[in-house]
Amino acid sequence: MKRLRQYPIILFISLLMITAVACQLSSQLPTTQPPPINTDAIVQEVVATIEAQLPDTSQSDSPTVTNTALDTISPDLQDALINVYRQVNPAVVHIRVFTDQQGLNILLGTGSGFVYDSEGHIVTNNHVVTEGDSFEVVFADGSRAEAVVVGADVDSDLAVIKAKQLPDGVQPVTLANSADVQVGQFVAAIGNPFDETGSMSIGIISGLGRTLESQRVAEGGGRYSLPQVIQTDAAINPGNSGGPLLNLNGEVVGVNSAILSRSGTNSGVGFSIPVDAVKRIAPALITDGSYTYPFIGIRMWSLDTTLQDELDLLQTAGAYITDVSAGTPAEEAGLIGREGPGGDLIIAIDGHPIQDSDSLISYLVFETEVGQTIDLTVIREKEEIIVPLTLGARP
Repeated sequence: MKRLRQYPIILFISLLMITAVACQLSSQLPTTQPPPINTDAIVQEVVATIEAQLPDTSQSDSPTVTNTALDTISPDLQDALINVYRQVNPAVVHIRVFTDQQGLNILLGTGSGFVYDSEGHIVTNNHVVTEGDSFEVVFADGSRAEAVVVGADVDSDLAVIKAKQLPDGVQPVTLANSADVQVGQFVAAIGNPFDETGSMSIGIISGLGRTLESQRVAEGGGRYSLPQVIQTDAAINPGNSGGPLLNLNGEVVGVNSAILSRSGTNSGVGFSIPVDAVKRIAPALITDGSYTYPFIGIRMWSLDTTLQDELDLLQTAGAYITDVSAGTPAEEAGLIGREGPGGDLIIAIDGHPIQDSDSLISYLVFETEVGQTIDLTVIREKEEIIVPLTLGARP
């Protein structure tokens, strides 16, 4: 009955209806055989029916929804997140970036990073360290160490710094595989938003296959872009940059890099560099200080049905070449580019289908090397041909 007191209007209306029905039945029955009406029993039955349909408020002062899928997995999810934090947070660092002004170290900004190997290499974002003159990393236990930049790549927004020493017991992170990442899976971000050290936020993978533009302008205009970027709704804010995006096994699936927001703070759309980019680029940054991307030397369009009609093409799938740069592998291979009918349409590389310009970039970045010869399947004047091309180095 405690719950019924929370719903007095429902009970009052129900009792009125019971009384009305009882009165109507009484007026319609013969006066010689008035049946006994047990209104108390009827009231009790209605009350029981209403009570069975009300939310369970025995554990709360307000109604709650029960028996949902989230209720079922909450204990396991909570335990998994606690374990992820305990496992990974010691390897997440707070990076303090200083600039030298007249002999004084002035704090320029802060970011995040994570321990990549036992030698003290730490992965972070290029934009975190690019303006700095000196660096300090603060570990989860409060210990501090000086660090230097050993390599950076503006096109992927990745950088590697090296701390002079690691605290005892700190273990490098474990890297996942990008192929295992799925839309809808739970993820956690650990970093230092707004200088709040060791903060953890959770969310899901909201989308895959996004692209991030490079911060540098390519020769001849335009910008290169990084493919296969992860979109997440886990809260990412200034200071999270360079920190890990983790699955529930505590494995890194991405490096938090950017947010899409007019206010500059989290709006539910964050982007992480895919872990496969870390696997390819970080080792080169450590050994060589830079990373060299394979390069064809073309400008291209992705197609829609309008462009297909204008260019008199057989299909929309593929990357349409609009321009071939002089002295590039594309020119040497004889590729044709036009901003009108007659340009080559690349539909496959080494037999791998190319759906648009993003998928072509993705294949080049993650599946090929400089100096490798690839076979391009090209539609030229409505005929399919194979064009061998030896990849150069991105300028």
